[in-house]
Amino acid sequence: MTDETHDDRVRAWERHSEVPLLLLAVAFLVAYAWPILDPRLEPDLETTLTAVSWTVWAAFAIDFGIRVALAKHRASYARRHWYDVALIALPMLRPLRLLRALAFARILNRTFTRNLAGRVTTYVIGTALAACALGAIAVLDAERDAPDANITSIGDALWWATTTVTTVGYGDRFPVTTEGRLIAVALMVVGIAVVGSVTAAVAAWLVANVEREA
Repeated sequence: MTDETHDDRVRAWERHSEVPLLLLAVAFLVAYAWPILDPRLEPDLETTLTAVSWTVWAAFAIDFGIRVALAKHRASYARRHWYDVALIALPMLRPLRLLRALAFARILNRTFTRNLAGRVTTYVIGTALAACALGAIAVLDAERDAPDANITSIGDALWWATTTVTTVGYGDRFPVTTEGRLIAVALMVVGIAVVGSVTAAVAAWLVANVEREA
């Protein structure tokens, strides 16, 4: 069987699993975010949400295992998709639980980069909104119970995430924990990329208009 056939098998699996994984990712995000947004949950509900979270996590792991099994060169495929390996393995460690939010972003990216090809503006806006929402939830999880924390509500977290992604950075809200600062670094990188993409899109539009006028 040729490499192309193996690649086709992986792509076919990704096409068939795309919608189910997207729905599972939404369920995962709800299970992840609900206890953070409402820390006074009933114990039974919190246990149920935890079970949903880990069940979806297992589905992500199975999906990656199937993709590796379908690949021609499995070790090479796993190395090329090291970010999938990290997103599956690292969040087992509690200090790295913020990476669970990145699993949702990874599934969205895998879906929409194919479906939004050529629609750069839509993709950039979607990326910015998703980064703000996920960053706010993750930083609230990291910061709320920390001593001297100044991000203690979802409103604070959304404000901080928005100013960080847009690279405004007022400094009235800021993370004080190592985990929160790692989230901040990730949002800064996303913000720089988003601002650069918007600037490039505006520049391209202006150049196109000037060329038409000329």
